Amino acid sequence: MFHSEKQQTQDESSAAKKTKKHKKKEDNWRPQGPRDPFAMLNALPEEKQQEIQRALHLFNLGPTLPRTLEQAKKHQYLFWDTQPVPKLDGAVTSHGPIAEEERVVRTEPYSLPQGFSWDNLDLSSTALKELCTLLNENFTEDDDNTIRWDFSEEYLKWALQCPQWLPQWHCGVRVNSNKKLVGFIAAVPSDVKVYDKEIKMVQVRLLCVHKKLRLKRMTPVLIRELTRRVNQQGILQAFYTADIVLPTPLSTCKYWHRPLNPRKLMESNYPGVKQNIGVQRAVKLNKLPHVTKTPGLRPMTSTDVTAVHSLLQSNKSSFDLSTSFSVQEVEHWLLPRDRLVYSYVIQVSDNVPLTTGVFSFRGLSSKILNHPLHTEVREAQLLYCACSSADPMELMEDALVLAKTNGFDIFTALDTMDNKRFLEKLKFNMSRGKINFYLYNWQCPTINPDKVGFVLPS
Repeated sequence: MFHSEKQQTQDESSAAKKTKKHKKKEDNWRPQGPRDPFAMLNALPEEKQQEIQRALHLFNLGPTLPRTLEQAKKHQYLFWDTQPVPKLDGAVTSHGPIAEEERVVRTEPYSLPQGFSWDNLDLSSTALKELCTLLNENFTEDDDNTIRWDFSEEYLKWALQCPQWLPQWHCGVRVNSNKKLVGFIAAVPSDVKVYDKEIKMVQVRLLCVHKKLRLKRMTPVLIRELTRRVNQQGILQAFYTADIVLPTPLSTCKYWHRPLNPRKLMESNYPGVKQNIGVQRAVKLNKLPHVTKTPGLRPMTSTDVTAVHSLLQSNKSSFDLSTSFSVQEVEHWLLPRDRLVYSYVIQVSDNVPLTTGVFSFRGLSSKILNHPLHTEVREAQLLYCACSSADPMELMEDALVLAKTNGFDIFTALDTMDNKRFLEKLKFNMSRGKINFYLYNWQCPTINPDKVGFVLPS
């Protein structure tokens, strides 16, 4: 019995030594100190990262940002309650600024959390590529993390360097230790007509904070700092959009989608596309003519800028919210750019340069993550449609034909302007997605979607 116990003790001692030796061998590969959970996540294959993100979406029990007015009225807005914006609990009947002009504008930048610093991004340098990376990885994803916007350098130059843009309105945030870009917000100048008043303001664009830093409450600091820089130029109002409900939406508009390549959209499970019908039926249902029908329709050129400007200026009187474009802004925003801006005009005859109609859409690509067949979806987004002679529905059908000819997979429009006249008839599907329009430091009655006369390009 003693021998047996001794043998058992020796076996246990030998096993312990092996275990200790094996553990020591494993420890040689283990980094010193606690492992960074973000580094562990980034080390996984992208497909596994997407599975984890989908699970986090599914089981997230924390507070979510409100998507409806009912949810918003129960939400506590710690930052927006301190800002000059209309309150959620009352109807606005007056028109005018909420806060009068400040006597002294703060000269020093707002303080960032320790370890971070401000940077005015120079879009003519390598910072442009860094901004693309930040936006493509952190700006937006669909709910199941399978489709992600893919911003290009050409798009960012177009969206941020319009006439009279200022470099200090491109606010970046960097990590001091490695100079990595982790936050961004921008503004571009714009004259906006609100009811019968034209106001010099800015349009706020591309607010983005790195996913890993969103618990540091960096977004309010970005907004305050941009506001300070805009106020330094004597501008006190701003215009912006969001898909969440903040205090308080001026107008809420819905997205509508028209499939151009239904097979590809259904195979990639693209959001907003009906999946309850067969592919062959969807292809037949969404079939389009091969050629356009509107006489005199041709691509817009630089010689059309003045005529298009006049057409848009006369058209804006129909809306309660619209942009007052200068001739230079029409040239910048609407003149065709390869794979980015597509604009077409109606010319009565070769001998008469009069333009009686115009429509414009811009291109946006989205990456499809971890799909065996498809890697990209190209989306055309309607910017403007105005005409004084042609049938609007026929003109928009031509827009669909031209978008498909140019390789787009889906056409998207909001129910703004006069778009409701053709959306259902041209087989657009109403999406669950909405966009809310906001004014900063200006109050006025709410505006119906059909009285909104423009769409932000970002």
